[in-house]
Amino acid sequence: MLDYYTDVVAPRSPQELAEAMGGASARHQTIELGGHFSKRLMAGPAAPSNVTISTAAMRRVLKYEPRDLTISVEAGISYCELSRLLAAERQMIPLDPPFADTATIGGVVASNCSGPRRRLYGTARDLVIGMRFATLEGKLVETGGMVVKNVAGLDMGKLMIGSFGTLAAIAVVNFKLIPQPPFERTFRFSFAGLEEAMDARDAVLKSPLDPAAIDLLNPAAVEASKPVYVLAVRAGGNAAAIARYARELASMGAQPIPAYEEAAWWRAIQDFTPRYLDAHKNGAVVRVSCTLKELKAMLRSVPGPAIARAGTGVCYAYFKDFAEAAVFASETACEYCETVVEFAPEDRKSETALWPAPGQDFEIMKRIKHMFDPEFLLNRGRLYSRI
Repeated sequence: MLDYYTDVVAPRSPQELAEAMGGASARHQTIELGGHFSKRLMAGPAAPSNVTISTAAMRRVLKYEPRDLTISVEAGISYCELSRLLAAERQMIPLDPPFADTATIGGVVASNCSGPRRRLYGTARDLVIGMRFATLEGKLVETGGMVVKNVAGLDMGKLMIGSFGTLAAIAVVNFKLIPQPPFERTFRFSFAGLEEAMDARDAVLKSPLDPAAIDLLNPAAVEASKPVYVLAVRAGGNAAAIARYARELASMGAQPIPAYEEAAWWRAIQDFTPRYLDAHKNGAVVRVSCTLKELKAMLRSVPGPAIARAGTGVCYAYFKDFAEAAVFASETACEYCETVVEFAPEDRKSETALWPAPGQDFEIMKRIKHMFDPEFLLNRGRLYSRI
């Protein structure tokens, strides 16, 4: 039986999720879909709905094959709970999403959240090998599989990644797993100017080294006693590999972060967004994706705190006031079309275009939305108010 509490329908299995979706659709009811709804500040505002469906009660591990490096889990399991389970086998799903303490796997995948280690391991699109999702017709659709090399039907699953639940409800996600490296070390550069920081970034990228993360924080994000840019390089591998990182990065001027500080350092980077938004209730975060060459100019244009995935070109700009973020996003989108107001106060989102320049693919996206949800019932407006 479906579990109802307050105004939320909480299915306990994929079958019940499909039943809830199909039932609401048959009654032409609008639906708000989520897990723990930890990312309400993210993307577009949640439009009023007749029914709220949460996958938070769907927390089972359906199949785990440590030797095959695969796992299948229901969408409601939390990212932290799953990470603890995998750590016992020295395996991981290195997405490093913000709000990790409460975020469900379904929410992480639906919002396509990622963190510092995307430079080496990619995003959800690189780690998801299969999926089961519930449609508004009340059906369960399976795509991909439990084999890392299986690509049959995977494109259907890729549509769900980053769709913010506007197409269907993710019920089950199959991942390929990554073995934890035997050793990890983090090396940190400090620079008075952006030019020197970018030169060091370029030197790391041109070297034979292949770090998991290369993050660059501007002085406003570092909040040190003296204004400095900090470039952090996260390395993993066997003892010989780590020794090589230490030698080569030391020759460039880097210092190793003490081992007892490493986990806290990267967790602070991962949690920078939720901490900032908690401290600034009218604050907003703008995400800009640019080329590695463009990143320097991008960072120069940010008036406040900024954190860049300096090895991939993704930059997060932080604003205490939503109005400033809206202006910045509008102006920046003229040069970098991959610009969105990623987090903002719920009551301010209607004031501006959260996704100023969606690009030429947007018409295709609208047709896909109509194919899955012709009555426009599901998570209306959640895709940056565009869909």
